[in-house]
Amino acid sequence: MLDVHRLRLLRELDRRGTLAAVARALSYSPSAVSQQLSQLEAETGVVLLEPAGRGVRLTAQARILVAHTEVILERLEEAEADLRASLTDVRGTLRVASFQSVLLALVPEVLTSLAGRHPGLRVEITHQDAGDAFAGLLAHDFDVVLGEEYPGTARPPVAGARTQSLVRDELFLVLPAQGRHARAEEATVPVHLPDLADVPWILDAADTAPGQWARDTCRAAGFEPDVRYTGSDLLLQIHLAETGHAAAVIPGLLLAAVPPPAARVRALPGHPRRKLTTGVRSGAAADPAIRAFRAALDAAIRATGTPGPAP
Repeated sequence: MLDVHRLRLLRELDRRGTLAAVARALSYSPSAVSQQLSQLEAETGVVLLEPAGRGVRLTAQARILVAHTEVILERLEEAEADLRASLTDVRGTLRVASFQSVLLALVPEVLTSLAGRHPGLRVEITHQDAGDAFAGLLAHDFDVVLGEEYPGTARPPVAGARTQSLVRDELFLVLPAQGRHARAEEATVPVHLPDLADVPWILDAADTAPGQWARDTCRAAGFEPDVRYTGSDLLLQIHLAETGHAAAVIPGLLLAAVPPPAARVRALPGHPRRKLTTGVRSGAAADPAIRAFRAALDAAIRATGTPGPAP
């Protein structure tokens, strides 16, 4: 009978690419990983690894085995979730990957709620962009991933993961209220985006979802934004608007969680909203710790008055 632990090592090698990366992730030495995979080859009677430059790569037979391993590990995780659900206490460690706006706006309330309801549950949170976080989810580095989709885009389904809509979060302009780039319009006056063609901007990097969406929105309005500052720190973006140096696009969820900025907050034409989601491994969706975390998130969102899940 095939050893499940060795099958997992093979699956991790398929995900992470090198023996050294597998060893670092699972706290082994590369030689120990190599030895375990050699024993798996002996168990299967087929060659699973072949030389590739200074490393190794999986053979076609190894990839067949990895496909079956995914199913086996998912079923085992389902069994573990069912066992934990049969207990009265929610315990253990839950590892969460999130991004800044959720960390600032929701996570403190979530942690307070979970500490009161489930004192035996340890929650570990990492600030991580959704793209890399989903890879970590499938590699068991995280148990829950917070994701986001900007208007007109949709994240492709991730094999082995299940996502659930969390909230629809409106996006706002934050404009300089002082200095030569300040705008004097009242808050009730709709923003005419082409009027901002000569205003400096601070935006996320162009290869990120929020950065690409903001640039595309400006281009659709007929101008290329003058991006003088690039960074994903939303508090820095607000600060540069407050001090008169740049305009920014900020999620409403964050604006609801921080003191009113000393800058002009304006609605964008059409009131665009990003969609926030939670993602978990398919076999772990019924885990009581994950269900408790999602419930606490829902309660924290309701407390902000932000609209509920997107259809």
